[in-house]
Amino acid sequence: MMDPSEPPDLPIRYQPFQLEKEKEIQIGKTANQAAARHRLEEYRSRRAAQTLRRQDADLALFARFLEVLGIKPGELSRDPHAWHEITWGLVEAFIKWQLQEGYAVQSVNVRLSTVKTYARLVFQAGILGAEEYALIQAVKGYSLREQRRVDLHRAPRTRIGLKKAAPVKLNHDQAQALKDQPNTPQGRRDALLMCLLLDHGLRVGEVAGILVENIDLQTGMLCFFRPKVGKQQTHRLSTDTLQAVRACANFNDLPAKGKLLRSSYKDNSLGHQGMTERAITQRVRTLGEGIGVSGLSAHDCRHFWATSAAKYGTDPFVLQEAGGWSSLAMPRRYVEERKISNEGVKKKDDSIKRD
Repeated sequence: MMDPSEPPDLPIRYQPFQLEKEKEIQIGKTANQAAARHRLEEYRSRRAAQTLRRQDADLALFARFLEVLGIKPGELSRDPHAWHEITWGLVEAFIKWQLQEGYAVQSVNVRLSTVKTYARLVFQAGILGAEEYALIQAVKGYSLREQRRVDLHRAPRTRIGLKKAAPVKLNHDQAQALKDQPNTPQGRRDALLMCLLLDHGLRVGEVAGILVENIDLQTGMLCFFRPKVGKQQTHRLSTDTLQAVRACANFNDLPAKGKLLRSSYKDNSLGHQGMTERAITQRVRTLGEGIGVSGLSAHDCRHFWATSAAKYGTDPFVLQEAGGWSSLAMPRRYVEERKISNEGVKKKDDSIKRD
């Protein structure tokens, strides 16, 4: 009598088919396992170095928080198995801990985004269960309105992080003073640097990456790549920028090719080719202090460019394209509220009057 727990013998003609299907299933499982092992590695190979540095710092702080709780997760940025103890409750607690420690709410939101991104990768790698993954993705950050409420209950001195609570605002006289630098090798380089930041609203990484070959002095055009949004753009150089580039070229301050900006020394002479983002950041701060503006950053210069453009009526879509944003959300933040809120809104009566 046949044991019901034993699978029935298949006819001989069906056995090769069954073996072939089992082989295909095993191959598929093996492929999934291999993809899972390399999921983080493959993701990181597609990201810019600047993005990876930020994410590594975000996850390092998350690991530090976990160690406070007695959990030693391992290398969260590279090892999927380091996430096997992570729960949505820990992610939620991480947010609250950062606020208690005084971190900027915007920075808290960015770190939450990083954690969610890697949780998704780890879920795909089969380490996180579907339910836990869904709960982690459901953890919410803070809206702009909520950020203001949180900061109202915290003393400004407790706020830490790279992002400032508010930008350093420049007026046009201060901006012009930053572009009017001494006629020395370092001064000419500084004038060009400030023109690129103040007249074109470039990000610090974009300025650091500009090549001599990107500038055509005959046409007065700058063609450069924006790595943050993956776009190649062409800008018409402003009068001050074109003048600054020509001054550098006339005094042989520019390299023959490669990175446009050069480092400098305390004696105002120029050094090796290429200024790092850190060097640019420090130089902008120093130049700001020179005109009595403390804590000036390259992003403050971008803020000046964007708010000036919006103030003088630049269309938000044009501003979005010129600033290298992928959506209207960011340029809208630079559009100041009008004194008359409905100024510029067209209505039927206006067209009748024109007729």
